[in-house]
Amino acid sequence: MQAEIQHDTQSYGEYYAAVDLGSNSFHMVIVHVVNGSVQIIGKVKQKVRLASGLDDDLALDDISMERGWQCLQTFSERLQDIPASNIKVVATATLRLATNAHIFIRKAEEILKHKLDVISGEEEARQIYLGVAYTSANQGNSLVIDIGGASTEIIIGNDMQPIHLKSLDMGCVTFMERYFENGMIGEENFRRAKAAAKALITPQADAFLCFDWENCLGASGTPQAITEILVAQGISDAIRLDYLRHLELQCIECGRIENLDIEGLEDNRKAIFPSGLAILISLFECLNIKHMNISGGALREGLIYGMLDNVQENDRREQTLNQTMARYHIDKSHAHAVKGVALSLCHQLCSQQDICHLDTEAILSAAAILHETGLHIEYKKHHEHGAYILSHIDLPGFTRLQRAAVRDLVSLHRLVIAPSPFSHYHAEYQPMLLGLLRILRISVVLCLRRQNKHIPNIELECHGESWTLHFPEGWLKAHPLINAELANEIWLQHKAGWELICE
Repeated sequence: MQAEIQHDTQSYGEYYAAVDLGSNSFHMVIVHVVNGSVQIIGKVKQKVRLASGLDDDLALDDISMERGWQCLQTFSERLQDIPASNIKVVATATLRLATNAHIFIRKAEEILKHKLDVISGEEEARQIYLGVAYTSANQGNSLVIDIGGASTEIIIGNDMQPIHLKSLDMGCVTFMERYFENGMIGEENFRRAKAAAKALITPQADAFLCFDWENCLGASGTPQAITEILVAQGISDAIRLDYLRHLELQCIECGRIENLDIEGLEDNRKAIFPSGLAILISLFECLNIKHMNISGGALREGLIYGMLDNVQENDRREQTLNQTMARYHIDKSHAHAVKGVALSLCHQLCSQQDICHLDTEAILSAAAILHETGLHIEYKKHHEHGAYILSHIDLPGFTRLQRAAVRDLVSLHRLVIAPSPFSHYHAEYQPMLLGLLRILRISVVLCLRRQNKHIPNIELECHGESWTLHFPEGWLKAHPLINAELANEIWLQHKAGWELICE
């Protein structure tokens, strides 16, 4: 008989699962937690469109319930390997609304062998905010929006604490059924959908507008689809109202759902894209949103992290950077030395030029900490290897746009500066990113001896793109290696169109 092997959770970790029975899609996420690290090891998503089965009396039809049950059959096998205490299964708007929800729930619980909780709109909003906060750390007040299949959640919060939240009965599936009948897309369809959305948003708007939020984050769904469109079209930027209006015109030109042809829009999102877009445009207009970034998580992540002890005490960004340094064997002392010099120069730059946006210090700090990620592969092109790695790993605590900025700074931190390296970013961000690139390159040169005892206090003087670094008298002459490397950097920046003077 083979002896049963017992593994301690400290060494081998534990597994957790969250299942979200949404009105559009059913989701399951599986994570492995070991030594404080939360690793997603499995995600399953199926378009069930449960909300499309609601009739005029708010009863679910048999076909939609059967689609849901079949999906849960595929989930149930995976859940068998996870302790019941480490599983959360929740349902949202459609099962809150359905008059015969009990029929679906009874069989769903038999299939999953686990209790299913139909959570309120307010609880859904709270869990969404927590999922966003755990995975997309931001300073100050944040506005979080999640457009689901049958409901839309709007939340104002600060750090881990939701302050004001609301769940509205509008979603991309229900609005598609009501306002884009038979797959038709026209100006009148959008007008009716936006009018209905604004009628629901407007009475709540003042309660959100009275808060000064610094960040707006979209959680999954429509914002995610629009972000994928921007990426596919080579646009590194947040979601903006002018982009949304342009997409509305593109939808109208296509005329019908089956004719939707927008670069970057996946086929499985086409059916509900116009309705979600109409809702998002209405939110931007009613809440005076200037730009929105996509978050790193939503409801499922909120459920997962809610099951973990003491996770709120961890700084998500710091934890991410520490884990990445360990994973790629980055010299921690050197990384922090580069970061220290870079932040000192950054503070001087931002005090002289009004170019600092997009959580400037967080981006520069991460790029400085991770600039040697590519050494894990080899030295010669380690800046390119680092950028490749950072393109394909998750960085919890950073938004997609912030991750892209970190990646591009790492890719250009040494050797020749490519022409217009940040031309694919919005004009609002380009001066800041170019400034951070110059700072990172200078900091790497100054720290090349891989210890910071020799680095003096340096004054940065900025006049447009002409920068002067003031060193203590005689310091450059006493450090000929760094002086030579700075001379080379002066030449490389000159070739990029920037003047750098060291004296």
